[in-house]
Amino acid sequence: MSGDSFAFSEENLAEAGRVIARYPEGRQASAVLPLLDLAQRQSGNWLPRAAIEYVAEYLQMPRIRVMECATFYSLFNLAPVGRHFVQLCRTTPCWLRGCEDLAAAYREETGGTVGETTEDGMFTLVEVECLGACCNAPVVQIGDDYYEDLTPDGLKEILRALAKGEAPKTGSQSGRKGAEPADGQTTLTETGAA
Repeated sequence: MSGDSFAFSEENLAEAGRVIARYPEGRQASAVLPLLDLAQRQSGNWLPRAAIEYVAEYLQMPRIRVMECATFYSLFNLAPVGRHFVQLCRTTPCWLRGCEDLAAAYREETGGTVGETTEDGMFTLVEVECLGACCNAPVVQIGDDYYEDLTPDGLKEILRALAKGEAPKTGSQSGRKGAEPADGQTTLTETGAA
């Protein structure tokens, strides 16, 4: 998509109607974030100015108000990104558990650097603050999926799979369930009355 013009597809127009219906009469502007997300997904994971202006017109909001939302929230991309948008958490838990090694592994595997899209248009890497999965650090988010408890080699395998069009396993890469301790359960290991 060039970014010069934008309109919701027929399917997304119907979805926008369903989203707006969730809000009380007179509060349709509250749908601005989900509609910007819908527009971003339709535009290839970025928001051209035309899409932002379209959402403003659709919601009958001043363009500047919609632009404020699009520029404030880091979930919106204001420039084209690669097919796979990789967000590397750099907050303290991820840093302590090796996110710098993950950044190096990304560079080795893709040849890309932070803030840039690889030459083949496949990947864009950005560093972010807290993806909210601190107990499963280090973490990356690729598109809508989280990959947790990562090792450099594990990240390389994920990137290779994505490059081939495969769907790698999401969630913890070490096999732990949810946010259980990395070394296994240490409390409440027995059942019965005290």
